[in-house]
Amino acid sequence: MENPIHELLCELDIHPVLVDIGAAGPPPEIWDGIAPQSIYVGFDPDLRQIEEVSDGQFHRGIMVNEAVTASSEKQLSFYLTKSASCSSTLKPDTDSLGNYTFADLFKVEKEVKVPATTLNSVIERFALPGIDWFKTDSQGTDLRLFESLRDEIGSRVLAVDIEPGLIDAYVGEDLFVGAHAALIRKGFWLSNLNVCGTVRMRSANLETIAHLGALERAEIEGAIRRTPCWVEARYFRTIRSLLEINAGKREFVLLWCFALIDNQPGFALDLALEYERLFGRDQFSQTMLDYPMERIREIARPQPEVIPRKLSIGARIIRKLKRLLGQATH
Repeated sequence: MENPIHELLCELDIHPVLVDIGAAGPPPEIWDGIAPQSIYVGFDPDLRQIEEVSDGQFHRGIMVNEAVTASSEKQLSFYLTKSASCSSTLKPDTDSLGNYTFADLFKVEKEVKVPATTLNSVIERFALPGIDWFKTDSQGTDLRLFESLRDEIGSRVLAVDIEPGLIDAYVGEDLFVGAHAALIRKGFWLSNLNVCGTVRMRSANLETIAHLGALERAEIEGAIRRTPCWVEARYFRTIRSLLEINAGKREFVLLWCFALIDNQPGFALDLALEYERLFGRDQFSQTMLDYPMERIREIARPQPEVIPRKLSIGARIIRKLKRLLGQATH
């Protein structure tokens, strides 16, 4: 097959809306395969590390240099930290962070006022049909931002990427335990989870030990097991949830595409069979069945044994001796 994901999106004229909150850096790599058909909306008020969307990378690219808020405030305090990726509308929790070696990254260099907007107003401003994939690395406000969406928008989000904390890195932040429970209640299931962390050791003590032991800081950090501090989690909407909102062909096909680019061919087959049950068999349902099955076959099928083209020196000597012995017997 050529690229059935690309083909289905084109044939059905589907343009997924991909929202990227905390877009300091390039868009997520997982979106590369669907970028030409997608509408990308990136948010980040910290211009120190912003990367503009490349011309032609997406069907349509929008960058919003405003903070996203769940409230009606038009301006927010924004804490610019030593590392731009740690900047947030929430104040870093210095007491909690002081127990970890990455605390210096959260040192506030400047507190500024930045223009703020809501996701609902941005959807209206740019005449977007909704949000299909919601990705946020807001540094502490992931859950409240998702829950700020109007019901008719939030109930039709198909995929959610969040990076909530396991520790209190910010004052009053949304932690993973609460975000996970809320998303499960809202009809999502956890597709992917990457646990991230750093060394649990006070930075000042690390410097002292490095001096006493004549060791480099990096050597000490490299020798100590990292402690879980935050997660990168991906959720997809369940089939039951799709049925509850009377989802159409677009939602089933699009979620099928999302499942495959996250390497979930089993869930993709579930969606294909449910699509066929609801809408009947057509050219789209056949592709939705065939492609994930082929993906599974490629992995399950035993690989052919590779026969080396060149024999080892020992094997060549044995073959030569056999030929000589064979000549001697004639």
